[in-house]
Amino acid sequence: MPGKGLLLLSVFFCFIIPRARADWPVLKSYDQQHLAKIAMPIGGIGTGTVSLGGKGDLRDWEIMNRPGKGFLGGPGGNRAPFFALYAKAENGASVTRALMGPVDYFDYEGKSGAKAANHGLPRFHNASFDAAYPFGQVHLSDPDVPVEVILQAFNPMIPGDSDASGIPIAVLRYIIKNKTDDSITASVCGSMENFIGMDGYEVNRQWGGIWAPTGAQGNRNEFRQEGELKGIYMFSKGVDPKVEQWGTMALTTNAADVTYRTSVSQKGWNADILDFWDDFSADGQLTEKEFTGGNTPRASLAAQVELAPFAAAQVTFYLTWHFPNRRAWAQEIMQNYYAQKYGDAWDVILKTLPQLPHLEQKTIEFVTAFCNSDLPEVAKEAALFNLSTLRSQTCFRTADGHFFGWEGCNDNSGCCNGSCTHVWNYEQGTAFTFGPLAMTMRDVEFAWSTADNGLMSFRANLPLEKAKPSGLAAADGQLGTIMKMYRDWQLSGNDAMLKKLWPNVKKALAFCWIENGWDGDVDGVMEGCQHNTMDVEYYGPNPQMQIWYLGALRAGEEMATYVGDDEFAQKCRRLFDYGSRWTDANLFNGEYYEHIVQPPKSAKDIAKGLTIGMGSKDLSNPDFQLARGCLVDQLVGQYMAHICGLGYLVKPENVRTALKSIMKYNYKPSVADHFNNMRSFVLGDEAALMMAAYPYERPTNPFPYFSEAMTGFEYTAAVGMLYEGMTDEGLLCIKNIRDRYDGRKRSPFDEAECGHHYARAMASWAAVLALSGFHYSAPQATMTLNAQEGRYFWSNGYAYGTVVKTKSSDGMQVSLKVLNGD
Repeated sequence: MPGKGLLLLSVFFCFIIPRARADWPVLKSYDQQHLAKIAMPIGGIGTGTVSLGGKGDLRDWEIMNRPGKGFLGGPGGNRAPFFALYAKAENGASVTRALMGPVDYFDYEGKSGAKAANHGLPRFHNASFDAAYPFGQVHLSDPDVPVEVILQAFNPMIPGDSDASGIPIAVLRYIIKNKTDDSITASVCGSMENFIGMDGYEVNRQWGGIWAPTGAQGNRNEFRQEGELKGIYMFSKGVDPKVEQWGTMALTTNAADVTYRTSVSQKGWNADILDFWDDFSADGQLTEKEFTGGNTPRASLAAQVELAPFAAAQVTFYLTWHFPNRRAWAQEIMQNYYAQKYGDAWDVILKTLPQLPHLEQKTIEFVTAFCNSDLPEVAKEAALFNLSTLRSQTCFRTADGHFFGWEGCNDNSGCCNGSCTHVWNYEQGTAFTFGPLAMTMRDVEFAWSTADNGLMSFRANLPLEKAKPSGLAAADGQLGTIMKMYRDWQLSGNDAMLKKLWPNVKKALAFCWIENGWDGDVDGVMEGCQHNTMDVEYYGPNPQMQIWYLGALRAGEEMATYVGDDEFAQKCRRLFDYGSRWTDANLFNGEYYEHIVQPPKSAKDIAKGLTIGMGSKDLSNPDFQLARGCLVDQLVGQYMAHICGLGYLVKPENVRTALKSIMKYNYKPSVADHFNNMRSFVLGDEAALMMAAYPYERPTNPFPYFSEAMTGFEYTAAVGMLYEGMTDEGLLCIKNIRDRYDGRKRSPFDEAECGHHYARAMASWAAVLALSGFHYSAPQATMTLNAQEGRYFWSNGYAYGTVVKTKSSDGMQVSLKVLNGD
């Protein structure tokens, strides 16, 4: 089928296509000086993503089941995927531009010239970026181009609906505005190589000027048309169908006037790009090329429109993909959940296109309701933008629907496997936006990772049906999951799941009381060897684990009472009462809670499974202890108790004093003079809460991360402050984080810790809960918010909506709306 001249309906195009959306919410705007690091992931939960750069480029192609930071979709350079504009005024010359803003100065020079992707293509002079995740809008203008362009990019995200939020698609809508009094012919073209088999991990080799990617073999492109949908289907005849990098991709549009090409010249020396550019620049249309070889043939798809003076039109493209095989940390290939819903990348767009208007509207409804709430802007930004982690390669779903997560992402691989309990304990975004996904994590922890003696392996092995638990326990991880079980049962009202998992929940709590265990003398105090999220073992009572323990005892009491296990409930209450009093009397030093180091007599006095092997080798005088330090998350258990509605675990006045001490000792308005022997996530004049401070006495070798600052821990302390009415202090700490992720220095959609898109940073959602006072209990059929006037957003993970509270002569007028769910 010839490309040029296909379906010449451009005159009517402005009337056939939907009107450009003008109702996209904007929460944060970035000027041209704050675009370089923006990389907004576009893709569904468990599907992988491609990231939208702040200047309109597409980067970090992470669609093949592994991270790919810096992977440009093929060999890179001038061969990365891109979109371009052709525009010709009726009485003027034509102009062709890549739909991107200018190259940054730090990309000017590399070993072979400029480093920026597609550095040789002319671009727009001016760019800016608006965001309200998952919506990103790039504004492009140029005095030498007769049109202005807005790129609107998104993927559906609807709380409570993980399937609608788990589609492997990136929607790219280009809105073209004629800024002249001439009629203009304009075309938008997407161009990309078929890089199936290449996920950014393979090493590319160059020989004789021809790139030979080791992973791509026998890739082919095919033009397809089905109804109003038309585009390029990309597949491979040579990549092994059993590997993670095997699958299909598609670049499609439902525009009217479309031309295409499925291949390019194979003469070497990047002649293929020249061949494409000459063709498109001639008249904004494409001429099909006969396939002449190559493993990564370039395909291009263009849509042309006619613009009356000062008129606007839009062209929408859809990038879809389907890569069914995932290994993650398993020893064998597993199937992705999303791959069962679609046959291939073409099937994705066929099934999704009819639903997109509704899915977009529901996403707008959610984000608008959230952004229009009366919460401080910085708290909304932190909560909403960190939900992007759910769409990153940090997270995935297996064929049975279970949701899993790495701790974060290395550049080319997952970082720290197993849905690590002590990391995932902090985050609240999953439970309060996609409750059923959070509940599958509770199923993994209690039904699959908990042994008969109650030891919970803090890293889950895969595949579940063949894996054996590791037999290694983390004290904070295990206790936190008990509180999360209570939280998720409260949010869902899923009595059946509680009753199914309760026997192992009970075992997991009772595991604290085994001989030489965490609380071996069963007095409500954690004295034993406690591996924890600092990746070492603490010896003796400390606030981090002790207050987690108190929270687990309270959660255990409540669940035991509900299922009729009164004897266990009474035991939990007895231990809680004593442990709480003991904690205030012995760990609180008048300013904050500290650690009493109590080494074991010997390794024989430590129960099996409590030592991971990363801590001190000398048990008589152990290194890597908190000791008398003021820890940033000493109150993490209390943070979780507030979220769960379990009340205070220790004296309220001590909680508030400890938080004030964290601001006094851990807060740094600048780290320019701060010594740090580990990783640096904060630099120069940036402000942060440091992991620990030692105002009185510091061990020779404290726990490894004491000199660092990490956002997930900062959010935990900040949210604790918000719950205690220390609003200015809490918001300042959140603002400091978001100031660091400002688009110029770091991406606003990638808060790092041990890797990109770190799960713990989703603790930021808890600020929404603290500021609104939101608590929901399905078993009690109650929703609670604070008593202040205002407009609030609420979500329990299964439904979401708004609450508007206004004072009236006879009290408070409350308007409750459910926007989605029951």
